[in-house]
Amino acid sequence: MIRTGPRQQGVIAIVFALMLALLLGFIGLALDLGRLYNRDFELQAVANVAALAAARQLNGTSAGVASAISQAASAAASLQYQYGQLAISWDNAALSFSSASSGAWMDAASAQSAPDGLLFARVDTSKLASSLGTVDLAFMQVLSASLASASVSVKAVAGRSGIYVTPLAVCALSNTLATARANPGAPANTELVEYGFRRGVAYDLMQLNPGATSAENFVVDPFDPPGAAGAAGNMAASLVGPFACTGKLAIPRVTGGAITVGRPFPLASLFNQLNSRFDQYTGAQCSFATAPPDSNIKSYVYSSAAPWMSAVPGGQGAQSSTSGGKLWTIADPLPALAGNTAAMYGPLWAYARAVPYSSYVPGASEPSAGYTPFNTSAWATLYKPGAPTATASYPAGVSTPYKAGSGSNFLAPSSGHKGLANRRVLNVALLSCPVSAGATASATVLGIGKFLMTVPATATSLVAEFGGLAQEQSLGDDVELYP
Repeated sequence: MIRTGPRQQGVIAIVFALMLALLLGFIGLALDLGRLYNRDFELQAVANVAALAAARQLNGTSAGVASAISQAASAAASLQYQYGQLAISWDNAALSFSSASSGAWMDAASAQSAPDGLLFARVDTSKLASSLGTVDLAFMQVLSASLASASVSVKAVAGRSGIYVTPLAVCALSNTLATARANPGAPANTELVEYGFRRGVAYDLMQLNPGATSAENFVVDPFDPPGAAGAAGNMAASLVGPFACTGKLAIPRVTGGAITVGRPFPLASLFNQLNSRFDQYTGAQCSFATAPPDSNIKSYVYSSAAPWMSAVPGGQGAQSSTSGGKLWTIADPLPALAGNTAAMYGPLWAYARAVPYSSYVPGASEPSAGYTPFNTSAWATLYKPGAPTATASYPAGVSTPYKAGSGSNFLAPSSGHKGLANRRVLNVALLSCPVSAGATASATVLGIGKFLMTVPATATSLVAEFGGLAQEQSLGDDVELYP
């Protein structure tokens, strides 16, 4: 049996005391660090929730920014900190906005003065009351008076993850946003023309070019945002296919810089993807779960399914014309050519009615309810000579055949496939042309046109009716947090 003497017992006591002090120090450090970690977690939750709430409201208007400010404050007020004991004291100074996830950031007041293009919201908790980020340390101050407390702050950035724009781009028929078309009977029948397109007229988007008689159409790089150099490989049909199915791009916007496009649009490889909107999935990469059909899949075939027109159209869209050495149609943008007939226009106003130029207000967005359109009685002057006329079956008021919920102009998708309204409407980038030569090029987007697919596409043809312009920021996908 080994006995320890008094000296050895004293050493053990000293070592034990030192070890106990060290152990208590580590315990204290762990408790203080735990409190700091918890406060960081609480503030991150506040920043995330407020940034997401704000970003969801951004729509390019001052009212959208005002709503973002209000929603951020409301979201923050719904949370608490210090283990759920204290309310958040919000300050709008913590909120800022930008057109890019990396900044530059502008404060709330500046954002309301210049809201266009703002897509991202940032919350910086260091701009909130100092008490929110200050944590009193119970044990660290034993080591030093300067360690009596510590401050924590975090940031969160939220914004759109994509945009509902089809990976198809065409040349604008005119680089001018809005022009007045003086139809017979003007000024009463002076018509609004947007980037050279007329509402209510169908165009084969594969057969347009305002600069030459050979067709120009483009596929959009779905991955690289405006201003970034895109890659040709991004525009391979196999990669673009899913985006053609869903009708959206994996970038938050298409304006604000040059986008990358390839030519031509590979319609022969992608028309099946586009036709998912008609509840057709054979040969497509689409799934009805992620790319549902339209709620109205009725095809308005010119020869049999346009009963609202007194004369049977001679084609699915306005007849092509090469007048003036340009590839456009007999409907646009020149005044009607001599010798035109009603049959040359194709089915009219399936999706949208023509609009008087007087409805347009320069610099102002189109009202949410739309412009006040022409009545069908105006057809006789809008589409002279040889103007078609509308039959009694054309919807009354301001409605159109596509908007029908029943009857001969409506067809529901299969019972197992829940339809989604306006899925047949392709949001198409309208480019400033000519676009520089080459299989891959940079292009500037002038606007985004809304085009209703009146019939399923084929390997060579994509006929769609122009329905006006979409506001870019109204097309945003879900909001997400950014690093």
